[in-house]
Amino acid sequence: MSRKMKNKVITNLLIERIASEGKCVGHHEGKVVFVSNVAPGDVVDVRITKGKSSFMEGEAIRFHEYSKDRIEPFCSHFGTCGGCKWQHINYDLQKTYKRQQVLDQFQRIAKVPIPEVLPILGSVQTQYYRNKLDFTFSNSRWLTREEINSGQEFERNALGFHIPKMFDKIIDIEHCYLQGGISNAVRNALREFARSNNLSFYDIRNQVGLLRNLIIRTTSTGQTMVIVQFGENDPESIQLVMEFLKGRFLEITSLLYVINTKGNETFHDLELVTFAGLPYIEEEMEGLKFRIGPKSFYQTNSEQAYELYKVARDFAQLKGDEVVYDLYTGTGTIANFVAKQARQVIGVEYVEAAIEDAKLNSQINGIENTLFYAGDMKDILNDEFISRHAKPDVIITDPPRAGMDEKVVQMLLRLEAPTIVYVSCNPATQARDLALLGEKYRVEKVQPVDMFPQTYHVENVVRLTLNS
Repeated sequence: MSRKMKNKVITNLLIERIASEGKCVGHHEGKVVFVSNVAPGDVVDVRITKGKSSFMEGEAIRFHEYSKDRIEPFCSHFGTCGGCKWQHINYDLQKTYKRQQVLDQFQRIAKVPIPEVLPILGSVQTQYYRNKLDFTFSNSRWLTREEINSGQEFERNALGFHIPKMFDKIIDIEHCYLQGGISNAVRNALREFARSNNLSFYDIRNQVGLLRNLIIRTTSTGQTMVIVQFGENDPESIQLVMEFLKGRFLEITSLLYVINTKGNETFHDLELVTFAGLPYIEEEMEGLKFRIGPKSFYQTNSEQAYELYKVARDFAQLKGDEVVYDLYTGTGTIANFVAKQARQVIGVEYVEAAIEDAKLNSQINGIENTLFYAGDMKDILNDEFISRHAKPDVIITDPPRAGMDEKVVQMLLRLEAPTIVYVSCNPATQARDLALLGEKYRVEKVQPVDMFPQTYHVENVVRLTLNS
């Protein structure tokens, strides 16, 4: 970016609308200006932080007028923490923009005829809706500008979230409105216990320190899993921490730890130790039990997951004699959820541990008409696989944010299943895949579902029907 543009201040910029990734948009001298933490209708002065030939990005430094749609943020960490970026916008407007986001992506990328996008299914809970949070320990707490300018010494050990785009800076979280139950109490108590016992917080840059990561998972059935990740193999200190959590929080039903001295926080290839309770928690949906281990994936908004799966099942229009392929099945949640309405469900997933969970979930629910296979989707879904199983009447696909591999899309076109139900957490990649599927399929229904209130993220379900 040119030096002339850097730190340039644009005065009295009218914020016009919300754009991608939750940023808002204004226009200045023919250029688009992206601004965070503002609302449509705000009039602000903006300091430019990034500039290109066709657009600029900046931060609001002064408000001249406030939008009528702006509300008071409920969290003291708003504006610094990377979560809940839309909490200053009323929830009805959030839903309107999310639905519009789906429509915009489909018109811009999919370019296939679509019916009206249905009204978004909003979340009853707009706070404390997440069942899983990851917190990071750091010996380099993020300091505010006021703290830095004061010249005083401050506590630097922190337990919280990464500052956006800063891998080594952690904002110390006092109260998080994303997860209920004992989540806030566990995090705050563990941080204070560690400080008072002089336990080392992780140095993210140099990758040393005892306390590295804290994961808290909860269920609608009232169970709680706590996982502590240690960056050093110090048995005495580990025992001290785990005994503290066990004695302080009797509500924890699954207490585990893992020693991770790798360069990243992922632990799917590491052994976890169950210190107290069971090595899993259980979620329930329509009488079905879903066992969730420390490495298991489960939708992070349990109540909205149920709404999402009901939409997928409704779009599948199962009568009881269909063969269903559930692609990217994960732990088999959708597969087991629709199994009673189908003749057979075949789930395919890349992660082998998830497939073992899927099989177990079928077993504990007495479901006998499911089959699960682990492997790379584009490799496993081939002619040999199809020849060993009946062709699908319905395909349900729920890929990651990157969408489906083009080879998988081409196989779906060859399979010519009468119905495809496409569940997506990224309308842009979904729209890209629909453009390819449009060769043989037409879009019949589009249903956005809000899984993440206070954020720009939106889940979307599409029903596709094979052309005659």
